[in-house]
Formats: sequence, C-alpha cells, structure tokens
Amino acid sequence: MRFAGWVLAAVVATAGVAQAQDQQTLADIRQELTVLHVEVQRLKREFSTTGSPAPNLSGNSVLERVDAIEAELQRLTRQTEQLNQRVQNIVTDGTNRIGDLEFRLVELEGGDLSTLGETTTLGGDTDITAASPSAPAIPTAPAATDQGELAIGEQADFDTAAQALADGNFQAAADQFAQFDTSYPGSPLAPEANLKRGQALEGLGDTREAARAFLASFTGDSEGAVAPEALFELGAALGRLGQTDQACITLSEVGVRFPTSANASQATQEMASLGCS
Repeated sequence: MRFAGWVLAAVVATAGVAQAQDQQTLADIRQELTVLHVEVQRLKREFSTTGSPAPNLSGNSVLERVDAIEAELQRLTRQTEQLNQRVQNIVTDGTNRIGDLEFRLVELEGGDLSTLGETTTLGGDTDITAASPSAPAIPTAPAATDQGELAIGEQADFDTAAQALADGNFQAAADQFAQFDTSYPGSPLAPEANLKRGQALEGLGDTREAARAFLASFTGDSEGAVAPEALFELGAALGRLGQTDQACITLSEVGVRFPTSANASQATQEMASLGCS
C-alpha cells in the first residue's frame, strides 16, 4: 500500500492542476465509508435464516434416500462455494477502497504519505485471504489466480471490450472497461480489465490516466498473473510523463518482485533507455 500510494502521488503530481472530479472533500470520503458500511451489513444478513429448511430426502428405498442426500449435499456445497466467492470479492474490493480512502485522508490533511502501513483486511483476518502470515512478502513469480464464479454477462462484457482494444478502437475499449469496473466491483477480471483500460488510454494519448489504470491493476492483485505487466507499464508510463526517478524505482521493482517474468527483462531495457543508475 505504501508503494502504491507513493506511485499514485507521483502520477497526480505530474498532472499539475487536478480536474474537478479528482477533488474530494471529507464529506465525499465519509459518504464512501457509509457505502462500505452498508455492504458489511448486507454480508451480515447472509448469516440470518430465511425459514425452516425443507430438503427433499424422500425415497422408496435406502438407496434412493442415499442418492437424495448426496444430491442435496452437492447443492449445498455449490451454494457455499458461490457465497464464499461473493464474500471474498466484497472483502477484496472493500479493503482496496479503504486503503484508497486512507491515502486520500492523509493527503487532504497534509500528512506524511510514507507513514501509511498495510491496510487491514475488511472484516479482519480471515481464511479467504490470498496470503497467509507466513507467506513471503515478495513473490518470486506471479501466482495463477482462480477466476471463481463470474456474474451473468461478466465474461461477455470483458471479451467485448477486449475485442475493441484488439481492433484498435481505443475510445470504445476505454469506455467499456471503465463501465466493466463500475458494473462488476471486485471482479476477478478487474486487474486485467484495468490493465487493458490503461493500454486503451495509452492508445488515446492519455498517459496520465493510463498510469492510474496500471496502478489500479497492480494494487488490485499485486501477486496476480498480470501484476508484472501492470507494474512494468506503470513504470514506463511514469517515464513518459517525465517522472524519471519514480519510473526508475518502479521499473526496478519489476525485477525484484517478479525476477522470472518476461517483463523483468523489458523493465531492464526501459531503465537503460531512461538512463537509470
């Protein structure tokens, strides 16, 4: 979080005078915290029963009843997995939002951004988090992520936006990926969607917003499959924005965090072209 906050500060500093939509007050942040509180309350309602259970375990023989019990167990297992994925998505999205709010609060109050620590997981430490306390802080390679359960139309919307990007229709791709992020908060596809949105914005020549999108991709899953590419693209974008020192530091992180990835060699070449020491 500290690394992500520092880089985001560098991106914002490059813009000069911020746009009106980037100006947030404490009231805006309080409103966002209220939204998060509502999401937590909705999760709590999942633990309330809706009536008496009425599983269909009828049968004319012992074997038929055993088959009915097995089918009911399979149904309950599927529902449990779906609910677990839903809770995990909300926790991940909520934790990222809280971290962003902490950064903006410190920024608004003129505090020291370097003092920001790791954001506490929404709802406390749980078994559904991606990393355990004994896990290493710096992965040697990006871990493959399980996409889990997707909402109806989620994959189709992602594919449509990705096709627009592949066709060189950068404006449509940027708009569609932005809409995807709004329509499917906490989506397992969000890191890749933000990465591709950044690439579309780069195609439009909006390097500053592209850098924001690359940062969102990396912070959304800093150990995921697209994390090395997102971090590399962020460093390269900072270089194009004239933030050479920040670009060199960011690009060097690619080799440190993901030494075996293909983006590590790209980052080395980009550092050489920037004259990084």
